[in-house]
Amino acid sequence: MSKQRTIQSAFTLQGKGLHTGLMLSATFLPAPADHGFKIQRTDLEGQPIIDVLAENVVDTSRGTVVANGEARCSTIEHCMAALYAAGVDNCLIQTNGPEVPILDGSARYVCEAIAKVGVVEQEAEREEFVVTEPITFSDEESGSSLTLLPADGFSVDTTIAFPSQFIQSQQAILEDLSQFGEEIAAARTFVFVREILPLLQLGLIKGGDLDNAIVIYEHQVTQEVLDGIADTLGVAHRDATKLGYLNSRPLTWDNEPARHKLLDIIGDMALIGRRLRGKLVAMRPGHTVNNKFARLVRQQINH
Repeated sequence: MSKQRTIQSAFTLQGKGLHTGLMLSATFLPAPADHGFKIQRTDLEGQPIIDVLAENVVDTSRGTVVANGEARCSTIEHCMAALYAAGVDNCLIQTNGPEVPILDGSARYVCEAIAKVGVVEQEAEREEFVVTEPITFSDEESGSSLTLLPADGFSVDTTIAFPSQFIQSQQAILEDLSQFGEEIAAARTFVFVREILPLLQLGLIKGGDLDNAIVIYEHQVTQEVLDGIADTLGVAHRDATKLGYLNSRPLTWDNEPARHKLLDIIGDMALIGRRLRGKLVAMRPGHTVNNKFARLVRQQINH
């Protein structure tokens, strides 16, 4: 049996919220044994606390959103992935708004901050969920499936597929969580230009820009439409006839989108509330199917 862990000391990260566009901060604090992951909304009356568990997820349309009554917090998956990968079991995250700062759209800065303050062992034993037989969840409509297989450690194998000339099919594999910081943490979230207009119309991604997401331009729109999106995002105008990636920063890896989806899975699996020992194989994952799968695993644990 291994011991539970928390971070050695507190740290704060500040930046824009992806959906609100507000300048926000998230302070990560050490927490006692058996505390788990919790988020506290310090800007709300009574400073309510949300248990970061799969059954408290209330929205998965553009990221993972947890809630306790009226108190909500969105875009939690990147920081959860960083905490889980670092072996942290207990942490209180205080936010002064309805989402965690998006930073550069990856888990890199959270990982670096955890490495800087360090992780400390606690007295209590860690409870682990050891996979003894395959657990599978599939969604026919999306073609998504997630399967947990028995294995000695924890590993993830992810395949994504989009009807896109830029991301047709990609695979990313993480053999061991110790490789997360080097191989996965810096993989940024991605979005297609065709998705941006409806998101903006819904009042979302007010904080989106080319510094916190990979933006894929694959279906030509008019120059006027592309200029309008550029103005909304506060970036330079681009030639509407040139398809491709519209990033400030080039791709870190050819399969960066697949690596980011793997990052998301780890963040969403952190909401199971226990360390996992098994191999996770994911086909066309997404936050919705990830959360359904995490709930399924929690049911198995609690029975």
